[in-house]
Amino acid sequence: MSIIFNEKESLFSLYTRNSLYQMKADNYGVLLHTYYGKKTEHMDYSYLLCEREHSFAGSPYEAGNERWYSLETLPQEYPSYGAGDFRRSALQICRANGASALELRFAGYEIKEGKYNIPGLPAVYAEEGNQADTLIVTLKDTASDLYVHLYYGVLEDLDVITRAVRVENRSGEEIYLERVMSTCLDFMYGAYDLVTFYGRHEMERLFSRTAVHHGVQSVGSTRGASSHHYNPFVILAEQGAGEKSGECYGISFLYSGDFLAEADHDQVKQTRLVMGIHPDNFHYLLKPGEEFWSPEAAMVYSSQGFEEMTHAYHKAVRNNICRGKFKNARRPVLLNNWEGTYFTFTGEKLLQMASEAADMGVELFVLDDGWFGKRDDDCSGLGDWYVNEKKLGCTLGELSEKINGMGLKFGLWFEPECISEDSDLYKEHPDWAFQVPGKSPMRGRYQLVLDFSREEVRNYIYDQMCKVLDSAHIEYLKWDFNRSICDVYSASLPAARQGEVLHRYVLGLYDILERLNQRYPDMLIEGCSGGGGRFDAGMLYYTPQIWCSDDTDAIERLKIQYGTSFCYPVSTMGAHVSACPNHQTGRITPIGTRATVAMSGTFGYELDPAKISQEEKEEIRGQIENFKKYYELIQHGDYYRLTSPFDNSCYHAWESAATDGSEALVSVVANHTYPNMAQETIKLRGLTPEAYYEMNGKSYLGAALMYAGFPMPKPTVEYESFQFHFVKR
Repeated sequence: MSIIFNEKESLFSLYTRNSLYQMKADNYGVLLHTYYGKKTEHMDYSYLLCEREHSFAGSPYEAGNERWYSLETLPQEYPSYGAGDFRRSALQICRANGASALELRFAGYEIKEGKYNIPGLPAVYAEEGNQADTLIVTLKDTASDLYVHLYYGVLEDLDVITRAVRVENRSGEEIYLERVMSTCLDFMYGAYDLVTFYGRHEMERLFSRTAVHHGVQSVGSTRGASSHHYNPFVILAEQGAGEKSGECYGISFLYSGDFLAEADHDQVKQTRLVMGIHPDNFHYLLKPGEEFWSPEAAMVYSSQGFEEMTHAYHKAVRNNICRGKFKNARRPVLLNNWEGTYFTFTGEKLLQMASEAADMGVELFVLDDGWFGKRDDDCSGLGDWYVNEKKLGCTLGELSEKINGMGLKFGLWFEPECISEDSDLYKEHPDWAFQVPGKSPMRGRYQLVLDFSREEVRNYIYDQMCKVLDSAHIEYLKWDFNRSICDVYSASLPAARQGEVLHRYVLGLYDILERLNQRYPDMLIEGCSGGGGRFDAGMLYYTPQIWCSDDTDAIERLKIQYGTSFCYPVSTMGAHVSACPNHQTGRITPIGTRATVAMSGTFGYELDPAKISQEEKEEIRGQIENFKKYYELIQHGDYYRLTSPFDNSCYHAWESAATDGSEALVSVVANHTYPNMAQETIKLRGLTPEAYYEMNGKSYLGAALMYAGFPMPKPTVEYESFQFHFVKR
């Protein structure tokens, strides 16, 4: 059992393969967080608590004259608002009388075999063979029958501990939930950096590292989606920690809506990290007898730097978050028509593109935006999910049949969450879109957002999608969402419940995605939100891959995919070889470099084959064969960040190594080209030190490649790329 409760010490110890998480109910029933770190033999780490009085630090009533005992300075497992702890709280409520103070005390526990799940929300699950246990710790308010159940999932061999919260109202009065964080980590000692992943549309998940200083630092989203701007994954890292050394704590929030992560460094140098639903747009009515589940947070501790943490997340995301047929199956190499044609296409043009794609070895043809309703630009048609047969010159079934006849699978783009004012659906149901009564709505991409918190809206969109999906042989669906949400108001809810709309929206989104997964188990679904605007572990529970960014420029993608890699595996990153000059940046890069970068993703093409040379077509054939050859190694091997694209280096390099050290593929892109360049070496990782590896007929000692390095060739053109395949003899 990975969870041990010492009744005498009221001590909970949660063990994974490399970590120990510990908490203790003290003499007053306060649940204290005493340790999270490297796995050790049993020890009650509450010895670290010091009886030291701090000025103006209040004490609970039952503590009497023990002035050193203050919730303001004690490390707590789940701190509440208004009861003497002035740091960032995990739970805040408003009672019927307007009061917010809440005191939580230990009221019991339960240990179960297996991993808990959450109704209507994504959660890490245990595969057959995984050791998984659940701990439920119950806290009770001292002044009412409000219960807070803390859920801990311990996946021992994965090195993952998950957390979620269920708030239960057994009192006779209504309460409002104002803030429900999914996790809280309190550190009594240590100097830390907060690592976050920021960005914007077409430049998502850029690596940022800032020292945790006195005060509160936060990242989050109030855009209705996890957003391009900040990712719901953060790392608290020991200062000085790097890829191979130092302590770090990762938290991945399995949620696709508004979120908040806060680091609070207090007056006595303690650090608290909380993460959960963003409270700004959250005001949730909990009636007597009702309960509320928070989304899940997945935590990983590493004592050996970012690399060990990354490997734990990659395995957990691939095997214990992604689901269905395609979580480990080889994904087809695709051609998407978007950058090749945009809205200007005919059925004849699509068939021409598909024919040339099939000749190059592509396996899936994807028809993007513009196939439905009155949709020749992005100002009309959304919501009218019926095929524009006049534009295609045939039915969708006939088009898919012709494409299948070329040996290709067929895929289709949807944007189900949005609606155009110039659409039949909007004219019939304007109240189905988010807009505040009496106010002109805010448009984004000249479109509005449908109220997915309403069941009748979801059912209509689901039924329309199914009619299309059933009308043709469609084996891939791209689910897009191209704006942020504002003017949040649901015509179906009373004023007192408008603060629930955005959370109910996310639950509605998950509801439709779950239904699609159940109805079409053989269909690959790719998530997208203007590229990477909703790239989170919650979406990966429903879509095993997500379009990484609308920026398809290979050199910019180096930074985007680097940041993404800290939590999310290669198999989840949608990446394509696009046209040149690039449509976003105008940059010219070799087609080989574009392929090298896209291979560190799901791999595909986003161009018009008619506009490339015969020589490039031949090169594409070779690229596809190489991708298939190295597929298992790239998609399921251990990923190593050998350099950072943010360093002022001439080369950026990364590696995929077999978990048994039998082979490795090193990919390199020359960032800068100079005359008379100095020689640089790249040090490999993940090899067997005493073994010899062959590459291009030469033999190298594993230890030499890892500790001395491998010399980089001189680039002959700007942005040239190289790939080196090392195989153990």
